[in-house]
Amino acid sequence: MSSYYPQEHSGYPKDTGFGLIHVYYGSGVGKTTRAVGLATRAAGEGLQVDFVQFMKSGNSGETAIFALVPNIHYWCPGEHPFILSSGPQAEHYDHANKALTYALAVAEKGTHLLICDEILDTLIFDILQKDQILELIGKCKGRAELVMTGRSAPAEILDQADYATEFVQIKHPYYSGSVARKGIEY
Repeated sequence: MSSYYPQEHSGYPKDTGFGLIHVYYGSGVGKTTRAVGLATRAAGEGLQVDFVQFMKSGNSGETAIFALVPNIHYWCPGEHPFILSSGPQAEHYDHANKALTYALAVAEKGTHLLICDEILDTLIFDILQKDQILELIGKCKGRAELVMTGRSAPAEILDQADYATEFVQIKHPYYSGSVARKGIEY
């Protein structure tokens, strides 16, 4: 369970328009799946959805479905190798910076729903800085719904969130020797 509980909430915008901030984080599975579900729901209602993947290579099953839905624009900078014990390499920084540049441009141009999948994981490896993500939040707040996913969320980002959901892992078959299965885990 998270140790973060806001003392008070600043309230929601007075109108019922877009521009709330969603943070889905934690060690449990389902963060991206939740974001994909929200993208599908929004697209089904005719909203413009921009789905940007950070820290991933763009080869998960959802990308094939996104290609079939005209109002979901999916973008991934390309291959993203695993970060080994030696730490991030130049291609990790390049990948994240390209994804952030794209997300900022979309926020500026205008969209109903901007999903930044795994953007919070860039903070774990110091690939992006908190102030860069706070800038993105600032561009979206009150204008475009912003969803951010990842394993952890710093207090400064949780403070800006209107929705914050922590996914907690209780069991996972990986720890019993199972391998990731296409269509289920990715």
